[in-house]
Amino acid sequence: TDAEVITRKKTFVEIQTERLEQAERTVLIKCPSKLNEKNLLQYLSSHGNVKSHFFFENRGISALIEFSEKSSIASLQDAVGIPSASEHHVVPFKSRLFTFTLKNPVSQHVEETPLHLSPQCHIPVKDLIEKLCLADSISSQMYILLNEYQLTEENIKLRFLACSLVRDFARAYFPDSTVKPFGSSVNTFGKLGSDVDMFLDFHDTGKHVTKMKKGPFEMEYQMKRLPSERLATQRILSVIGDCLDNFGPGCVNVQKILNARCPLVKFSHQPTGFQCDLSVSNSIAIRSSELLYIYGCLDSRVRALVFTVRCWARVHGLTNSAPGTWITNFSLTMMVMFFLQRRSPPIIPTLDQLKELADEKDKHIIGGYDCSFVSDLRKIKPTKNTETLDVLLGEFFEYFGNFDFRKNSINLRKGKEVNKPEPSPLYIWNPFEQDLNISKNVNQPQLEKFIAMARESAWILQKEDKTQQMINKEPWGLATLLIPFGKSNSSKMKNRMKGIGSETIKSLLDSLKLNNANSQQKAVGK
Repeated sequence: TDAEVITRKKTFVEIQTERLEQAERTVLIKCPSKLNEKNLLQYLSSHGNVKSHFFFENRGISALIEFSEKSSIASLQDAVGIPSASEHHVVPFKSRLFTFTLKNPVSQHVEETPLHLSPQCHIPVKDLIEKLCLADSISSQMYILLNEYQLTEENIKLRFLACSLVRDFARAYFPDSTVKPFGSSVNTFGKLGSDVDMFLDFHDTGKHVTKMKKGPFEMEYQMKRLPSERLATQRILSVIGDCLDNFGPGCVNVQKILNARCPLVKFSHQPTGFQCDLSVSNSIAIRSSELLYIYGCLDSRVRALVFTVRCWARVHGLTNSAPGTWITNFSLTMMVMFFLQRRSPPIIPTLDQLKELADEKDKHIIGGYDCSFVSDLRKIKPTKNTETLDVLLGEFFEYFGNFDFRKNSINLRKGKEVNKPEPSPLYIWNPFEQDLNISKNVNQPQLEKFIAMARESAWILQKEDKTQQMINKEPWGLATLLIPFGKSNSSKMKNRMKGIGSETIKSLLDSLKLNNANSQQKAVGK
């Protein structure tokens, strides 16, 4: 669509800025069970024009309301009362979260048109498999999966609102601060139901720089000095965490994890239904989000392949929501990007090529690392590669099923297999912090399980008789790959694992059996 072409051309920063501004004009309302949509909108319009709205299910019905003007919120807040403290005493923090109940529930029994509810989580894998069987090619199966799993417009608005509500707290202490989402909420690879990673940013200092040049004095604020940036981060997060815990409406299970490599506060935000992770500005993480955003926008095959591979990995227990020795979604995403750089002709450019296209405003040096790359999508030449997703999916499994992980590492800067700088089983260069391996956590058995699964999947796709399976109403194509490979396949697996260290085969097959029991629940749960 034309509209989509226009939105696709916007830079990452433009979209972020627009969405943050939109979130500031937004409120969230817990609605009465018998709600007449027209009455609600009519009432809200008395405070100002409602630009957009949607309803969703979250322990009852909630409505996200976006006003055209920020001032409408103040007008609405003036009309809202404080809950009567009969059994509970309240913390009198006035936020943009409201509960509406009907004054005269009986009289308002107007024609009940059912509300349209926007789904905020994806369908279970077993329902997905049924849908996939109705498609006519693997390529369309992959796009069906993408459409079922990707973030919707409504879900993205809710994510930015969650950040905006946290920002209202941070501003009590730091009036210039902003809270922005990063990672999967903004990099075009987010899945419905995934956590919201957000960070507190004090660096909107652009506007001050020009003013400081004027006048005869060097002027600066007197600020509290601490021995390290880390300590400052820990103190700030500790206080904001306490604030959310003590005063934040609907903020529950607040955990402060201040000794992690990247200190953070985890909490559940009940009004939006999100699990949130709040940290302090990490410029490199933002650059990674933007880099993936660019790759995701360049070609529609990129996201379809990433979503498919991640869903496949989850079903087979190769990834897990708990931290451990398995491959992370971020590592998998980077492996897909690398594979697409290696196609002939390449489907996406290397990071070095994106850096060559960068102009002055794209220059970013962060902590001594060069994180520059082009931000304007129009400057990147579209690929000449016309391979279908049917081909690419099989080739992905083939490529990594036979990749020399013992010798080679994956480097997205160069788009080349380069010798491993150190002997981790899986070595994927951090695109920006060039001395870090983003998959350092992965151990040998997990890597070998990935290789075995990739080989098995490549083999299934090659040997299958699609027409026959469709006639027999059997799962085919991508659907077959999303059903855990059962014990019946164990003997076949052994044949295709020649060349993999025999000592891990046993542990591998045991973990497969273990995983088959869990993986379907996990795939459904996440």
